[in-house]
Amino acid sequence: MMRLIVPALCLTLAACSAAPIKTEVRGSSSRLVPEGLDPVEGVWEGAPPTAEERAAEARAEARRAAPVEAASSAPATALPAAATTPSTKPASPQGGGGPSADEIAQANNPLANFTAFNFHNYYIPDLTDTPDVSANNAWLRFAKPIEGWLVRASLPINRYPTSAVSSESGLGDFNVFAAYLMTDPSSPTTFGVGPLLVVPTASDDALGAGKWQAGAAAVYFNAESHQLQYGGLVTFQTDFAGDSSRPDTAVFAAQPFGIFQMGGGSYLRSTGIWAFDLANGNYNVPIGLGFGKVFKLESGAVLNVFVEPQMTVLSDGAGQPAFQVFFGINTQFM
Repeated sequence: MMRLIVPALCLTLAACSAAPIKTEVRGSSSRLVPEGLDPVEGVWEGAPPTAEERAAEARAEARRAAPVEAASSAPATALPAAATTPSTKPASPQGGGGPSADEIAQANNPLANFTAFNFHNYYIPDLTDTPDVSANNAWLRFAKPIEGWLVRASLPINRYPTSAVSSESGLGDFNVFAAYLMTDPSSPTTFGVGPLLVVPTASDDALGAGKWQAGAAAVYFNAESHQLQYGGLVTFQTDFAGDSSRPDTAVFAAQPFGIFQMGGGSYLRSTGIWAFDLANGNYNVPIGLGFGKVFKLESGAVLNVFVEPQMTVLSDGAGQPAFQVFFGINTQFM
């Protein structure tokens, strides 16, 4: 019987825009004078000083201890240099080198126009109808935009119980899908649809379906608001070849998700995957609530770290996650 511990496709929760920088423009007819210096303009250095210039120099010597008045070429309303010099601190929403509001919003967009490498892990300490056992589902994911398509490949590393006292660990079934972007990649609202393929690469029967599977995936992401992003991923896959002694597969999965930005790159998230095994009648519906943080590295890459506990509210069939902890690290590169 096919497990639904984690469906073959799982959302990769990822356009950069620089934060606006205020520019101060000064007229060419004025300039700031550093304290203690007078401007000298239009004087030939080789000419001998006149009597008037010598007298002016004598008066200047007498005033050495007093503050130097602003030169006549500076406007009367000129402020001290420290008050008018533009700040060198970038005008980023997070200050310093932090991510911009757009980068934070796109960090959880599965259709973001970036190359991405992600590590995701589901730790499952409690399974339905199987007491005192646990499981773990780790995913290595790579995504890259190619000529209007977003191609994402995922390789699972699984640990599943085979009895009350033993378990099997190793590679699961490799899967890849290609979503054609129906919207402009720079748009805050993105939609993509395309084919998916599952390859039976599992190192043990307990870790995969033993079937070649094909299907389709559709993804929607709305980032019109910098505070609330939402969308969903829907997939369907069924077998068309493989080990005839293994059960047939027909899995429908829906992943509604919502991201609420709290400021400073921190956010709340809910991204549980609802999986329905149509071939065997099993299903699993978890609800999650987690926390994440987006960082921008000196290299320009965006790093997204999160953890999300998920509680199952509806399920049927043994071996389904009753509770699981989903955590991961997403990286996006230009």
